[in-house]
Amino acid sequence: MGYRIGVDIGGTFTDFCIFNDATNDLLSLKVLSRPDAPGSEVMEGIRQIDARYGIKPKDVVYFTHGSTVGINTVIQRKGLRLALFTTAAFEDVLEVARLKMPDPYNLFSRRPEPLVTRDRVIGIKGRIAADGSVDAPVEEADVLAALAKARALGAEGIIVSLLHCYRNPAHEQQVKGILAKAAPDMPVFLSSEIWPIIREYERTTTAVVGSYPQTRVAHYLTALQKALKDIGVAPEPQVTKSNGGIMKAELGKTASLQVLLSGTASGVMGAAYVSRLCDLKNCMSLDVGGTSADVAFVIDGQPQYGVGEIVGEFPIYIPTVAVTSIGAGGGSIAHVDAQGVLKVGPESAGSRPGPACYGRGGDRPTITDAFVACGFMGSSAGAQLGYRAVTIDPAKARAAIDTVAKPLKLGTVAAAEAIIKVAVSGMFMEVSKLVSRYGVDIRDFALLPFGGAGPMLGCFLARDLGVKEVVVPPTPGVLSAMGGLIADFKNDFIKTAFVDAAPAAMAAVRESFAGLRAQALRWLKEEQGYQGKHRLAYAADMRYRGQSFEIETPLEERWIEAGDAKAVAAAFHERHKQLYQYADAEAAVQMINLRLVVIGESPKPSFKKLPDTREPAKPAATIEVTLDGAKQSVPFYRRVDLKPGQRFSGPAVVAQDDCTTCVPGGFAIAVDAYGNLRLTLTK
Repeated sequence: MGYRIGVDIGGTFTDFCIFNDATNDLLSLKVLSRPDAPGSEVMEGIRQIDARYGIKPKDVVYFTHGSTVGINTVIQRKGLRLALFTTAAFEDVLEVARLKMPDPYNLFSRRPEPLVTRDRVIGIKGRIAADGSVDAPVEEADVLAALAKARALGAEGIIVSLLHCYRNPAHEQQVKGILAKAAPDMPVFLSSEIWPIIREYERTTTAVVGSYPQTRVAHYLTALQKALKDIGVAPEPQVTKSNGGIMKAELGKTASLQVLLSGTASGVMGAAYVSRLCDLKNCMSLDVGGTSADVAFVIDGQPQYGVGEIVGEFPIYIPTVAVTSIGAGGGSIAHVDAQGVLKVGPESAGSRPGPACYGRGGDRPTITDAFVACGFMGSSAGAQLGYRAVTIDPAKARAAIDTVAKPLKLGTVAAAEAIIKVAVSGMFMEVSKLVSRYGVDIRDFALLPFGGAGPMLGCFLARDLGVKEVVVPPTPGVLSAMGGLIADFKNDFIKTAFVDAAPAAMAAVRESFAGLRAQALRWLKEEQGYQGKHRLAYAADMRYRGQSFEIETPLEERWIEAGDAKAVAAAFHERHKQLYQYADAEAAVQMINLRLVVIGESPKPSFKKLPDTREPAKPAATIEVTLDGAKQSVPFYRRVDLKPGQRFSGPAVVAQDDCTTCVPGGFAIAVDAYGNLRLTLTK
């Protein structure tokens, strides 16, 4: 018998999902995160899993981990002090960017200062032309002079991003060779190796953001490997990736760009898995942790992907699971501003001191404190549940709420309800903008809330949005950790082609895809050591000639091998019509970037359907809550007691080890064959 463990580190809690291969049982654990000592919470969790469940480190056969070290390094600006070598006269690439205002509704908004400031951007002579030919050579003396300047400025690493290196990386490789001889101790990063895409700003900023946390990520993963080995966990740890896949931790040491958004991506992968189990055609995931609330769309059981996701304050242009932050988390702090208006977030109490109700020194009101003050959490019935990472103190929650209640001239409970309403209304506004951008009707989607605070807020948001169904998975508090358990080995490869989708170009396209295929299989089989079944997904970034930007269009391998330009162009016409309700079958089509994704299937947990029970759902107690401005007596259920086939109605509270589900009136609740709570809005 073996156990698979998935770990996800959040701002307040570190979540563990434990799957028993023999029995298909799913266990969960939450421990407080330690931003002051990253990684120590993982070891603490392994120790608690042993103490609580009797699962020894030697029993672990599979271990995945979502790391936040990379993104936190970027947000906190604590990465390498980097210098950037560009082609001479292109030193302003990061400053100019795309000349877009960060906030078009704020005339005083400013773009963030780049991670590599202008004084550390150094131009070097030499130039590759747009067709890949050498227009002017690189001179060794010029590179050495740039190195001397970088050292004088205190650079701890060098990024090389030269003009048109996506077409011909020879100059970047030449510069790297010169630097390796002259400064073997200096880390050197090439944009053509990190993500070789057309457009200077996109390629350069991706290289900068990807390189900036490299040293800290590598140090963290090395320490994690050693700690797991020392404690007795034998398998090589896997790390989750921004694209929803996984890779060996050893590979993550040199590919920190790939793990920057690993935690949020893992949550969406877990949500996609649940949506497939539940046969949900359209689903919006709502991941609410201690700091933020993030949403993503899952359509036909598949998460949606995009490029240009924001890490901290900067975009990266690798394929990532498309996740958007829409609001505050359970630990977000409420305050009254100078104009006397109640605001919630963005500041968070984190894990230390945490919400006031945790009794760890926090004295400022949070969303979690508001729910405690309203009676949803912290009752004597809830306290009997046990196995919580913290103990809830309602008195401390009420005292914290009073700090905003007094200036608002409200009672404690009224102020707590106001905090909840402000948080939900903020989410409502952001979701409304998001669905407008995607052109979807949110009423056609189910809502799948997870994270420690997702089920707490999910029904309130669904009610305001008019969403008819809410699905709460069996272990919502650790769904991101479970996402790592079900993720596949996955990597993306790209090559800029810039050719017409015409018969004359298809031989070159076929050759380019063959090169990408060789890279992909080498990564999967040699670097990852994977020997199981794999599949390849082909695509191209395409546009009508004259357009400025492209649409990623899926392609069939047989079209590529047969040189079928008509089929390739037709696929783009159809994709363009899907997005814009328009296509011009007579217009010339260009293929800008060729993309290939390699996927190696990981072992998947197998969840069996359970038969319905004939027993009615019985609440463990009745508790007093304030809901919609009135005190109400509502049934309190223990999630562990609920069985498939049982039904009950809201208002209700369902508590479990990793979260609390708060259900207002107007919802009918049923437990399905997999143990999911299916909540249907009836009013």
